[in-house]
Amino acid sequence: MQAEHIQKLRFFNGGASPTLLMCLLVFISTIGCSKKEAPQKTTELMILCGSSFVPPTEQLCSEFKAQTGIETVYTVGGSEDLLPHVKAKIKGDIFITHDPFLDYTSEADALEDDVQVGFVAPVLVVQKGNPQGIKSIEDLTREGLKVALTDPQYSTAGEMVFALLEKKGIKDAVLKNVENRLTKGHSNIGNLLKTQAVDAGIMWNGVAHTFADSLEIVKTPYEYEQEIRVHIMGLSYTKQPEALEQFMEFARKRGPAIFAEHGYVK
Repeated sequence: MQAEHIQKLRFFNGGASPTLLMCLLVFISTIGCSKKEAPQKTTELMILCGSSFVPPTEQLCSEFKAQTGIETVYTVGGSEDLLPHVKAKIKGDIFITHDPFLDYTSEADALEDDVQVGFVAPVLVVQKGNPQGIKSIEDLTREGLKVALTDPQYSTAGEMVFALLEKKGIKDAVLKNVENRLTKGHSNIGNLLKTQAVDAGIMWNGVAHTFADSLEIVKTPYEYEQEIRVHIMGLSYTKQPEALEQFMEFARKRGPAIFAEHGYVK
């Protein structure tokens, strides 16, 4: 490009002064060699977030961005719905969920790192003020009480609760009070208590925490055979290993405290 302009200058400006020619050459050189800078891509981590863990995840990511400037985006869903993305290694840098999905992720050779940040545990919940005076799981057998539980077909908590009721020998009596109020999600139980459509239920601790304005948790002994831990998992197929390492280190420092604030304690 520059040579072409020089030839034209010689043809049209044979009588031009050396100083003028030098200025024109500098100008042409600047135009011919300049290139537009490509915009730098912003670092962004994709989080696959189990639907029960959105509030603490949002707080964790907000604090992480404030400290590092690294953005995060979310895909929220049931852990069983997010797992195929992990197994196929096609989506996500981080997977936030509970047992047994740590094992499933490891078996898929997709686990790079793991931080345990709390527990999910079934808790006995009642209307605000506990007007029925419910003090134990055994009280859910009381005649005329309206009870809601999660369906064990869709819920790990439902499986745990049904096993405990069976062990206590009160499953049939409790289910009589449940009637058709077996729900797929824990938030459904929170909404039923909020609208006073039921007297009591059993749901995940962290989800119950999000309904603190309209329900109460009745403290009971932990009698379940399973212990369900909450995990933040770094995925091995990430394309941003440095940003992922920063996130996992931050999760180690702040994750347990943040999840405890949101009720994920046993």
